[in-house]
Amino acid sequence: MNRRNIWIALTLTAVAGVAWTVTMRASTPATAYRFVEVTRSDVESTVTATGNVQATETVEVGTQVSGQIAELYVDFNDRVDEGELLARIDPTILEQEVRSAQVNLARNRADLDQALRELERAQDLYASEVLARTELDVAQYQHALAEASYQSAEISLERAQRNLQYTEIRAPIDGVVIARAVEVGQTVAASLSAPVLFVLAHDLAQMEILASVDESDIGQIQEGQPVHFSVQAYPDRTFEGTVRQVRLEASTQENVVTYSVVIAVGNEDGALLPGMTATLNIVLERAEDVLAIPNTALRFRATTDMQEAVVRSADAARERPAAAAAEGPGSAVASGERPQLAQRAAGAAASMLWYVDEDDQLRVTHVRTGLNDGTQTVILDAPEEVQAGLQVIAAVTTGSAETTTENPFQSQQQTGGPGGRRPGGF
Repeated sequence: MNRRNIWIALTLTAVAGVAWTVTMRASTPATAYRFVEVTRSDVESTVTATGNVQATETVEVGTQVSGQIAELYVDFNDRVDEGELLARIDPTILEQEVRSAQVNLARNRADLDQALRELERAQDLYASEVLARTELDVAQYQHALAEASYQSAEISLERAQRNLQYTEIRAPIDGVVIARAVEVGQTVAASLSAPVLFVLAHDLAQMEILASVDESDIGQIQEGQPVHFSVQAYPDRTFEGTVRQVRLEASTQENVVTYSVVIAVGNEDGALLPGMTATLNIVLERAEDVLAIPNTALRFRATTDMQEAVVRSADAARERPAAAAAEGPGSAVASGERPQLAQRAAGAAASMLWYVDEDDQLRVTHVRTGLNDGTQTVILDAPEEVQAGLQVIAAVTTGSAETTTENPFQSQQQTGGPGGRRPGGF
């Protein structure tokens, strides 16, 4: 074997050894952490509900008389003023009833005049002692009866005239036509109940949402609480409202009890339309610009290895001089100098946060928590090292490569042509 072949063989041996070492190290499970960050943010505690957007004041316009729709003067989305004519019912029959009532009134007026003359004549004859008392009583009765019939005819005429006026459907309020239920030529019957012809919304610049809140949450809802909500038409926009009323009437459906909460909403730009479905968050409590930590960090439970590492670090800290320990990286467990947070928190429950300090040492500290919005929690009291930007452990991830115990150098020697030898004599 010449020197060149020997050099090549040595080089291959060295490369294979390095590769084997790397493979063995990669096969050893490596512990890694998933971190979340302490931030300064606004945190809200909310109750979630759903409801429908509707006008604050809605009036259903009907008719008190039956007939055929002769004319329509408004359509959907038209703005109308109070007293404006919306539609007209064919007045032919009702006009005839008015004329009939007028004729009946004239007849009863004539009967009343005749009864009055008969009464005056009877009184004169009775005064002359020519007429008996019973005949005078009959004349008085006939006059009273004629007078009552005349008053009844007057009332009938007034009723007929009023029904004729009802053929003109007028707007009871200023507003916008949001529904129209009739067409020209359609016959409406008001015999049992007044049919709805139009629906008017008073002011669409002020809307309301009727939300259904579960009985388990209704005790936390108070008038004046702020509300954030969204609608499907504008998924990237958040609207604001205020709790205006908590209604006492309960609704039960499939054994689920809910209460209605009225949310007042401004709609100056007209983006919200009646009937839209709103998803609401009723704000119970709010904290602004506070330290907050994702809830995953508070739910994290350290492994046994992590706990042992912190205990060893704490033992090492106690063995150092007191001055050096006071100047070192602090944590509620490792320093041993910081007062217990539970005492400073007046008995409140403390949560543990795990992190890695600047020296790559595992540390644990205690904090007192407060408001929780379901995603993150407010930190009310914490050691100095807990500041915005601190990376806190939320999970432990362990990764490992394919395990092998075979020397790659030996593998190369056994791989080759017939007889297990590599071409070239190795």
